[in-house]
Amino acid sequence: MGGAVVDEGPTGIKAPDGGWGWAVLLGCFVITGFSYAFPKAVSVFFKELIREFGIGYSDTAWISSILLAMLYGTGPLCSVCVNRFGCRPVMLAGGLLASLGMVSASFCGSIIQLYLTTGVITGLGLALNFQPSLIMLNRYFNKRRPMANGLAAAGSPVFLCALSPLGQLLQDHYGWRGGFLILGGLLLNCCVCAALMRPLEAPKPGSRPGPQRPSRRLLDLSVFRDRGFVIYAVAASIMVLGLFVPPVFVVSYAKDLGVPDTQAAFLLTILGFIDIFARPTAGFITGLKKVRPYSVYLFSFAMFFNGFTDLTGSTASDYGGLVVFCIFFGISYGMVGALQFEVLMAIVGTHKFSSAIGLVLLLEAVAVLIGPPSGGKLLDATHVYQYVFLLAGAEEEHHKPPPDADVRVDSREVEHFLKAEPEKNGEVVHTPETSV
Repeated sequence: MGGAVVDEGPTGIKAPDGGWGWAVLLGCFVITGFSYAFPKAVSVFFKELIREFGIGYSDTAWISSILLAMLYGTGPLCSVCVNRFGCRPVMLAGGLLASLGMVSASFCGSIIQLYLTTGVITGLGLALNFQPSLIMLNRYFNKRRPMANGLAAAGSPVFLCALSPLGQLLQDHYGWRGGFLILGGLLLNCCVCAALMRPLEAPKPGSRPGPQRPSRRLLDLSVFRDRGFVIYAVAASIMVLGLFVPPVFVVSYAKDLGVPDTQAAFLLTILGFIDIFARPTAGFITGLKKVRPYSVYLFSFAMFFNGFTDLTGSTASDYGGLVVFCIFFGISYGMVGALQFEVLMAIVGTHKFSSAIGLVLLLEAVAVLIGPPSGGKLLDATHVYQYVFLLAGAEEEHHKPPPDADVRVDSREVEHFLKAEPEKNGEVVHTPETSV
């Protein structure tokens, strides 16, 4: 694919590590929150959709699944758009699409129409915001990038805690159609965030020009020649197979142990609360001068720690044990979320990052849709929750990116999202849904 990069950021410009970069960080925080928490907010309306359309929960759950599939699976498309048109125009178009999808959904008369509007159109709009916001954050921060990434990644659990009760409130007062319409208006804030993504200014006339950058493809597949990237992509994809499984099943696990519904649901609140602080803390620690050169090792430790937490969580036999599990899982989950794309940036470098992140998200999209349903199949076959946690932990334990991968730059962000929803009457329905 030919084509030059329009909004790549001028050469010879040093990342400001502050200034307008803080506005960019705020925009990235909001975009990350919307992208990963929105499937959770939408799931609040599922019971009312079931009553209106006379369908099953598995039918409505595909709305969230399609949202997540679009967020992850359109990574290469986002890379092409960013490399062709630039970050800000792509994000503005994405914000309009995301809002249009939800507003259109409020007039839908069938579940198929909701798949198209809420799932495909809104999901594509969020994807066109998520990836460019990370690229812009990378351009504005260098020395403080790990901390900036950690703060931006914290948007996921913060918005998760806010959008779910907001969705319930909207449903109670305006019904699902009114709620969708208001959420569509709320998503127009993505356009405000896009306006914050001001391109870095080129050198003034008369100043010494920077080195010439070679022309780049719209989607740079040469990253697959990088052994470090290949190992990272495979390891991250396999990690995602098990990463989101425990949050999907931990509430039902607690109820299976005889824990009351309210206490069981509180486990996800504990996990999310810990995650809010774990992400910026991990980013701050990684940004320390003596720690940053070892960010790949820290990410490897985070993956190992997360897998080990899953394995030990399978031994929990009471509510107290599950609380301890959620605390440590929240810490490890936050570390993975804050460091994942920081390390990808370290491996592939600045100029290939926009293509690399799109390809990694595409690979992870498959894992996102396979992981939780696979855990559900195992649970249906065995009726033993411990096996699900053992499976999730084993997938992460055996696939850590080697610290000797070809690391060139210094590190990068993002997270992956958070949890999934325990379903009606406390029973988890094993569908491809993984709420964030």
